[in-house]
Amino acid sequence: MSEYQYYEFLAVDRPLDTRQQAEVRALSTRARITATSFTNEYHWGDFHGDPNRMMERYYDAHLYLANWGTHRVMLRLPRTLLELDVAEQYCVGDQVAAWTSGEHLILDLTSEDEEVEWVGDEEDSLSSIVGVRAELAAGDLRPLYLAWLSAYGVWERDEDAFDYEEEDALEPPVPPGLGTLSAPQQALADFLRLDPDLLAVAAEGSPLQVIVQDDPRELAGWLTKLPQGEKDELLLRVVQDQAAQVRMELMRRFRGEPKIEAGDVPRRTVAQLLDAAAEHRQRTRTPRGGQA
Repeated sequence: MSEYQYYEFLAVDRPLDTRQQAEVRALSTRARITATSFTNEYHWGDFHGDPNRMMERYYDAHLYLANWGTHRVMLRLPRTLLELDVAEQYCVGDQVAAWTSGEHLILDLTSEDEEVEWVGDEEDSLSSIVGVRAELAAGDLRPLYLAWLSAYGVWERDEDAFDYEEEDALEPPVPPGLGTLSAPQQALADFLRLDPDLLAVAAEGSPLQVIVQDDPRELAGWLTKLPQGEKDELLLRVVQDQAAQVRMELMRRFRGEPKIEAGDVPRRTVAQLLDAAAEHRQRTRTPRGGQA
């Protein structure tokens, strides 16, 4: 198969205006561009734009595919909704990176596997994955843990992926609910090639997620107590096409900051997780030609 690359960007919180669309059009004359999306594919040549810069300036989500085994997804959130020091607990080399630009934080999640067989329908993945952005904004850190776990999972298929001292690295705080992923989280795990056995053993250290329903009356009462000047500022931002971001910020403030520690469960090392995954695989897989 010849060289193939696929690029997709989405503007979720705020559509691009005419000037911004012209700026991204200058990067590619062949791309399909709307106020909320940028899509292009290459069978030869390469994209002349910089995805990092495009995420910093224009877009909230990005997906990249290459038929030599690269899977990459990037997400941009307001810094008020995900702090850099929280995200950095889950960073792993080039596979899971985070940085800030202006008022935003950008996450860069990558999976590499040169040996995997090319699957031709993965271009539709971003629409399934992008929901994790709102989950992160709401304080759900499972997508970050999944990315961290996927990064170290590469070690099972590439013994040279990390230096051996990484075996003793402790896992970051384990968020609740790893055993009951949402549909966008499962789509992210699949896209990052997270091994299901590794996920299963990681979920053993994850407490059950408590689903809290917002009380409309309590929310209404909380809103009435906001200072009038702040309400006017928020309303202005809504009029200026920032309604989605305003809603996320208000709901985060109403619900409070999430707890990222997983109770008294001891944190495991990378080696312990990988060894447990191998044992889980042996217990649950049926040998070829045999009975379980």
